[in-house]
Amino acid sequence: MPSGAGITSPEGGAAAMTHAHASAHHDPFLVATAALLCLAGAWATSRFFQRMTDDRYGQRASWLFLTALASGVTIWCTHFVAMLGYHPGTPMDFDRWQTALSLAVAVLGSAAGFLVAGGDQPSRFRPALGGVLVGLAVASMHYVGMSALRVQGTVLWDTPVVAVSVACAVVLGAGALHVARRPLRHAGNLMWVLFAASVLLLHFVGMRAMAVVPSSVDATYTDDESLYVLAVTIAALSFVTIGAGAAGYLIDDRTRTAAVERFRRLALTDVLTGLPNRASFNERLHADIQRARRQGHRLALVVIDIDDFKEINDLRGHNVGDEVLSVLGGRMSELVREDAGAFIARVGGDEFVALVRVGEDRDLPGFLARLQHALSAPIHLDSDLLAPQASIGAAVFPDDAADAETLINNADLAMYRAKSDPLHELQVYDAMLDEQTRVRRGMAADLRKALERDELSLQYQVQTAVPSGEIRGYEALLRWQHPTLGPISPAEFIPLAEATGLIVPIGEWVLRTACAEAATWEPAYRVAVNVSAVQLARPGLVESVRSALADSGLPAERLELELTETALFTERQRAGEALAEIKALGVGIALDDFGTGYSSLDALRSFPFDRIKIDRSFFSGSGTPEQTVVLVQAVLSLGRTFGMRVLAEGIETTDQLALLTTTGCDEAQGYLFGRPTPVDEIVRAGDLRRSR
Repeated sequence: MPSGAGITSPEGGAAAMTHAHASAHHDPFLVATAALLCLAGAWATSRFFQRMTDDRYGQRASWLFLTALASGVTIWCTHFVAMLGYHPGTPMDFDRWQTALSLAVAVLGSAAGFLVAGGDQPSRFRPALGGVLVGLAVASMHYVGMSALRVQGTVLWDTPVVAVSVACAVVLGAGALHVARRPLRHAGNLMWVLFAASVLLLHFVGMRAMAVVPSSVDATYTDDESLYVLAVTIAALSFVTIGAGAAGYLIDDRTRTAAVERFRRLALTDVLTGLPNRASFNERLHADIQRARRQGHRLALVVIDIDDFKEINDLRGHNVGDEVLSVLGGRMSELVREDAGAFIARVGGDEFVALVRVGEDRDLPGFLARLQHALSAPIHLDSDLLAPQASIGAAVFPDDAADAETLINNADLAMYRAKSDPLHELQVYDAMLDEQTRVRRGMAADLRKALERDELSLQYQVQTAVPSGEIRGYEALLRWQHPTLGPISPAEFIPLAEATGLIVPIGEWVLRTACAEAATWEPAYRVAVNVSAVQLARPGLVESVRSALADSGLPAERLELELTETALFTERQRAGEALAEIKALGVGIALDDFGTGYSSLDALRSFPFDRIKIDRSFFSGSGTPEQTVVLVQAVLSLGRTFGMRVLAEGIETTDQLALLTTTGCDEAQGYLFGRPTPVDEIVRAGDLRRSR
């Protein structure tokens, strides 16, 4: 059925359009259906687009397809359902091919716009540009669809109104996608409203721009009932299509929510034991402290450390260690089920924590006793039986601490006190008893920074030949000047450095510094440097010695390393190999504190020492001078037997020196000859000169 088309003229065209608008009308039910369809489709489109821009799940292409399809169907069905409710006062029909083309324009144009707006590369203008493309797709679909209209009459267009309709679609489309990509709380809802407004305004403003002037009508009229049925069918199918997509979105959303919850549980659960992990503990601790503050009750934090767990791993293998942790985790889970309200988590390799409310209805000592019993019960490992032990420390909020951090620290202090006391594996925080541990831990933290802050220095104590009084060398002794506590005794910080492993970098610094300073001395005295058991147990000691000698230029025969018997027998095989390599470099080796251990004779026979240093206890003990002479002569005899020189430490009086002279001891060291002194003072005193 052919149709005519034209543009309004300033005069007669306007009158014709007014007459045409007066004769045309819309079916209210189908117009309302179209509007409802538009709102539903716009909602689905906005949700699909939000999911499309969320690329965490790698399904961008699938969501782009659903977004474009929902958008295209929404635009097309809104238009045609409303058009089928339009009665221009003359018979009408639609060209099927142009109608199909209009659907393709809506879907493909939407796809292009959403692809631009939802791109991976962030850009300030891309969302708005994509929205412009979507708006143009809405306008193109409408006017391509209108060109498919066949009427018995002339179609007139009001160009300014057409322009306004296109502008509405473009501006609202750009706004919809712009707000959709903004970090706004209701970005999805804003896109929904703006996109629906874009489609509806384009259609109804565009319809206002069109008028049909009927021509002579023959006996063939439009079958209004058929068009009505067609409109309802299209609307129903559209609702089904959009509803199916929306259902998929909601199912996916619920699946994602379940997956997020599942991942959250996994993130808060220790895989090996099934107990909550550190993250879960942190959440629970802060929540329980807040509840305790509000309700005025007390909360106990219990810190648990499995004793000698490293030995279990080293001697029996990590599989056995994992099985032990799994069994203990199961026992603690059972304890939590029996003690309603208790909470236990694994926060480290062999570290656990428990939270338990303390009050009239809950006894903390009883809970700790049950916990200790669960942890100490034997574990059957195939044909073997393992009896685990744990050190347990507890602190109570608010009695022992006013906040979470202090509560954790105080429970830790109680646990460390339990670990250091073999008779009491369970301790409750005591401010007076745990203060020493707190200071020690604080000092360990300061010691870590001492090297960086240049707080460590070396002092040198002279070693003298007994018969002549000549200087033979100097022993390098480490000193620490704490910024607030002042000088810290080596008897305090050296054991701390060994316990924390800091002795390794500190010991290397001492070695390199002593070698560098000794290389400048004139005369060319030897320098003695102490090496701890921890350093000797590490494989890098030989290379450190070699590097220090090479960098300083100090001849190897001027360096002597002093080791105690404890250091030698901690890792005997490794110690023997390392000392053999060091000896091959030409470096001297001295056995320090001789006479204080139970294996001194074995040490002399097994290791390549150049010198024996008699411990100061030989001269400051309760023995008589005659007994001291006998002991020193015995050591001198051993030295001659093994080809080792002997040096006596701790000589402070002339009587002690006379005793050494009587016995024929080679060398001596002590306050009588000189206290530990900075090298600059030794140079100023004239005992040393520097060559550079």
